[in-house]
Amino acid sequence: MNIRTKQFQILTDIELAWKLMTDVYNHDETNGPAAPFFEYAVISSWIDRDYFRLNRFWLDGDLPVAFVFYENPVTAIFFVLRPGYEFLAEEMIEYAETAYPKFEDPIELNLLSGQTALIEEAKKRGYHVEYEEPDRIFDFRKGCLDYPLPEGYHFVDAKDSDPLKTAKCLWDGFNSYEFGEFKDWDVPTKNGGISAHELYQNVLGASISPSPHATYDYTVTIADENEEYVCFSGMWWVPENKLAYMEPLCTVPAHQHKGLAAAALSMHYRTMKELGAEVMTGGGNEFYEKIGYQGVHTWLHMEK
Repeated sequence: MNIRTKQFQILTDIELAWKLMTDVYNHDETNGPAAPFFEYAVISSWIDRDYFRLNRFWLDGDLPVAFVFYENPVTAIFFVLRPGYEFLAEEMIEYAETAYPKFEDPIELNLLSGQTALIEEAKKRGYHVEYEEPDRIFDFRKGCLDYPLPEGYHFVDAKDSDPLKTAKCLWDGFNSYEFGEFKDWDVPTKNGGISAHELYQNVLGASISPSPHATYDYTVTIADENEEYVCFSGMWWVPENKLAYMEPLCTVPAHQHKGLAAAALSMHYRTMKELGAEVMTGGGNEFYEKIGYQGVHTWLHMEK
């Protein structure tokens, strides 16, 4: 083997990360998270881009075999490892705990329960599981989602969606309780995050110049009788993995608990099943289990 390392460069290496993560993906995610997990973070407004250069690949010749990267915050580190290269686990863990800035928070290693080589190496170096986090999945081969759209609402064709309305829906769905109204256009969130204006630019930019593997045509948006967008569900279709990667999902607070999110996921189910999807991702909220998600991936959050 001719193992070498390469630091991540955003202008050239998104494709390299995608290749590795789609190559090694399986529905149990024993080799690391699905490819959209990383790319969605990279294109999002909430991530700190100042330290992308610290993310590192390991390559065997030209073949990517391992990847260490952060998400949010910078101290939250994730891992992808190609089967047959488990001997790199020690070097990957050592790199993760020495290369990234510490700030006030300890380094947190985020590993899926099936990443056994990395978990064992982390334990050898003094890490323990601080807490576990479930991540629900829906298996198309074991069930169906068929929740109707409530009366008074309708689906918006993704090709006709309004980016400003979409940005407002996302702002209200994720931030309204903590950060105020969407009208506070240029005021950033309290934690130094994005402003409503930046979120709008992000949505508009995505519609004009999408990330390499985003599939915005499969987005599901629901509007009320006043044509206000009240529920949004993004979808990344990864045909090489037969994976429907749902991200993000939100409902405006005034319209929650009416079945809109379940109806949006049911629309995803119908569309993605026809394309040949076998699995659709969800999240840790018990909502997913209630509507019929059958499987679960377990994240182990490990600290010293």
